[in-house]
Amino acid sequence: MSDIYDLIVIGGGSGGVRAARMAATYGAKVALIEEYRYGGTCVIRGCVPKKLFVYASGFSHIFETAANFGWNVKADFNWKTLLENKDKEIERLENIYLNILENWKVDAIRDKAIIAGPNEVRLLKQDKVLRGKHILIATGAKPFKPNIKGAELGITSNEALNFKTLPKSILIEGGGYIAVEFA
Repeated sequence: MSDIYDLIVIGGGSGGVRAARMAATYGAKVALIEEYRYGGTCVIRGCVPKKLFVYASGFSHIFETAANFGWNVKADFNWKTLLENKDKEIERLENIYLNILENWKVDAIRDKAIIAGPNEVRLLKQDKVLRGKHILIATGAKPFKPNIKGAELGITSNEALNFKTLPKSILIEGGGYIAVEFA
């Protein structure tokens, strides 16, 4: 890993990975810093796992009506298996992102980054400063809990994707696309 780059990208989601890769295709020396996992909100804790849950939920209706079409189906749902397969798919997709970065010789760095000064980024875990001609902040978003009484009893979409057991019911507050799709 170098200390000097043409481009330093903070955030390893879809936007950050795309920007890093595109800059590298033009010959730029690029570092991409991600604190958590590569793939961002959509791949790791949003669109992809939520869609897997939606697909899984659709099978119960299919099994219920299969007998009307001559099928004898005995199906049992296993929440633990769904969670394990969701995690495997997320890991597979994250590895695709990492392979893309490696193929284009982007330095993928797992660390928390802060802007340390003009053209400088500090890696907190490594206590190291990187210098870059350009710095792109592509950190995306995270769920928000309001500062109201009882908020500590609620969860965000992040936690909803990792229930150890399937809840019998759930109340969803909000009307954003993730809330609507969960509902």
